Amino acid sequence: MTLPIIAYGDPVLRKKATVISPDYPELKALIDNMYETMYNAYGVGLAAPQIGLSIRLFLVDTSPFAEDEGLTEEEQKQLKDFKCTFINAKILHEEGDDWAFNEGCLSIPNIREDVFRQPKIKIQYQDEDFNEHIKEFDGLLARVIQHEYDHIEGVLFTDKISSFKKRLIKRKLQNISKGDISVDYKMKFPNISKKR
Repeated sequence: MTLPIIAYGDPVLRKKATVISPDYPELKALIDNMYETMYNAYGVGLAAPQIGLSIRLFLVDTSPFAEDEGLTEEEQKQLKDFKCTFINAKILHEEGDDWAFNEGCLSIPNIREDVFRQPKIKIQYQDEDFNEHIKEFDGLLARVIQHEYDHIEGVLFTDKISSFKKRLIKRKLQNISKGDISVDYKMKFPNISKKR
């Protein structure tokens, strides 16, 4: 089932999400619905707050990035084969020199900005069966994970851009929160009751 994606301006996107346990109601169906929702919106990641649930759950499938020109063969393979569900994730360590990459977000459609992040992370998380993992990721894969991880911390990519750029996109952000935007997937807007 495709779920509506929560638009910029909704308070759920600003909450630090809570830990969940294996008895979380209908978790498998929720995860399936989140993947369906993400694919329907042509995303490479989706976090539970983006569908209105303030829980520590996000998922990533970077296969669409594997088609990007300018990536090495190794990078393409890494992205093509990566699909993962992260439950109760905690980034343990980030390292390396900050690098810029143009990011967007399904909750903030039609806005893209360069965001600086460190290129390597170590993350602890549980999978769909609540098996514990500690893994290291780098490059674009790390970036997608960092972006989705920010969502469960109540942080948006627009928080990481300069105050000058924030002023430039202020009107666009206001329009998104009012539902004054055209997207080709279902969204739920905080300042109006209709769904698109």
